[in-house]
Amino acid sequence: MARLLAETADLLEIDGGDSFRIRSYRRAAESVEQTTIDMAAIAADTAQLLAVPGIGKGMAAHIQAIVSTGSLPLRDELLARYGAGVLELLKLPGMGPKTVALLWDAARIATIDQLEQAIEAGRLVGLPRMGAKQIEKLHKGIQDYRRSAGRFRLDEAEDAAARLSAYLLHFKGIHKVTPAGSFRRGRETVGDLDLLVTGPACAPEHTAAAVEYVAAYPAIHDIIAKGENKVAFHLASGMQVDVRLLPSASYGAALQYFTGSKAHNVSLRQRALKMGYTLSEWSLARLSDGSTVAAATEEEIYAALGMDCMPPEMRENLGEIEAAAHHNLPQLIQRSHIRGDLHMHTTATDGRNTIREMAEAAIQQGCQYIAITDHSKNLAMTNGLDEQRALEHIRRIREVNEQMEGRIRIFPGIEVDILADGRLDLDDEVLAQMDIVIASVHTRFEQSREDMTARILRAMENPHTRILGHPTGRLLLRREPYALDMGAVLRRAAELGVAMEHNAAPERLDLNDRDLRMARELGCPVVICTDAHDAQHVARFDYGIRQLRRAWFGPQDVLNTLPASKFLAALRPGPSHHAPPHVQPLGRKA
Repeated sequence: MARLLAETADLLEIDGGDSFRIRSYRRAAESVEQTTIDMAAIAADTAQLLAVPGIGKGMAAHIQAIVSTGSLPLRDELLARYGAGVLELLKLPGMGPKTVALLWDAARIATIDQLEQAIEAGRLVGLPRMGAKQIEKLHKGIQDYRRSAGRFRLDEAEDAAARLSAYLLHFKGIHKVTPAGSFRRGRETVGDLDLLVTGPACAPEHTAAAVEYVAAYPAIHDIIAKGENKVAFHLASGMQVDVRLLPSASYGAALQYFTGSKAHNVSLRQRALKMGYTLSEWSLARLSDGSTVAAATEEEIYAALGMDCMPPEMRENLGEIEAAAHHNLPQLIQRSHIRGDLHMHTTATDGRNTIREMAEAAIQQGCQYIAITDHSKNLAMTNGLDEQRALEHIRRIREVNEQMEGRIRIFPGIEVDILADGRLDLDDEVLAQMDIVIASVHTRFEQSREDMTARILRAMENPHTRILGHPTGRLLLRREPYALDMGAVLRRAAELGVAMEHNAAPERLDLNDRDLRMARELGCPVVICTDAHDAQHVARFDYGIRQLRRAWFGPQDVLNTLPASKFLAALRPGPSHHAPPHVQPLGRKA
């Protein structure tokens, strides 16, 4: 319902509709999406609809039309005029309704394919607001979109899984819902979502009712397939979900099979064949007579194959089968090992909460220490701190630290910008008074591989740099990493003792698992941080922990598993390491 209303607003804007009318659709879409009221259940009662904020008489009639027909007449009328392709155009980075309207009016462009053809034919040159840089940006946006189309971030998949699991567990006889596939392995993005469902209702003789219940899930956009024990469908986001109903007796075999990866499963089946077994989604069975050896749990299956059961994140056929067979799997890091968060923003720049509120949120997450690392002045859009404000901020951080009375330790820090030439954008005498200096690239992503590498290497040479923040600058499914010689950066970081940040924000997950493995092999220090801009973001460690586990990290491989005193000592020593406890005014040496 919310999607149809929001799409109608976009189509109206493309059509040059009245701005008040457009806003009314957008407000209704937001209200419908956020309300806890079952809008379909109250649709027949206009009075109840009008009691929902943002819903007037006209919008109530539209909602009633959606409930009765599954569509919205105005949206259908506008789509018939412009074509469904305009909605896909809106998914391109930086593409809004006004730009789509311009492309339609000037060149009758209504699909991504038509836009690409127009760019390649040079037909956008000379159009209003279509300079060479904008055209190049659009072309790159098409390429990026096609690479990422059909992929979803971990937090998006987790949210979809949680909502659907809650719905399924309301059905009598469904006792367990377990996500499998690439989501369970912790891949940074997923193509679809596999859910395995077990309980008495999933026994072969009872599945019919459960299948109908799954197929009635209100958030389904369209059903792809419905069988005796499986329902496949799309959500409104485009995410495909496969729900499989399984008898408990074969749950372990199915979980192992549908978790994957494909390469892991192929190697495991080959091992089973050599031992006289066949492995399927139903069981591990003897080749000789088909009798079941193991099926109920993954642990039983791996044990029957002479192996330890490895964590799902390791199952990529990267040596885990050999390690499990030799009983020398590493102890992987867990969320409980993390003692501090070192990358946080507050209302001093672009965060939503105060120092105290971030500290209280971190305590709730089990942190023993945090660093407040607001932005520096180069990032003007975030109200970044200049030298004087940075010194005042240090004072405030230390005041709040004292007010916490030992409940948590708060380190004063900064996320300082790395300028285009590799300099840091705050004076050294200010950086010297920070416990934590994170150096990050936020601008000029288009630099060549050679220039970007030299830029970051120079920034790390500054003795105050203790952590390199989100080292590749990527935003998952939105912005590719900038060009960088990662090997050179990691080798120099290992020599200097500069820690690489693994940014656990689900939109970043930067470094990726491959680069994390390289960092571990080179002996490069690593920290994991949430980059929290909101008190709720302090809970986002889990997304990053999965990537560390995929890279076979143990607790000993991450610096902020250490207690506060040992953590500071383990960081790169430098001028800031010896800063006195009192803030030095500008112009005096620290």
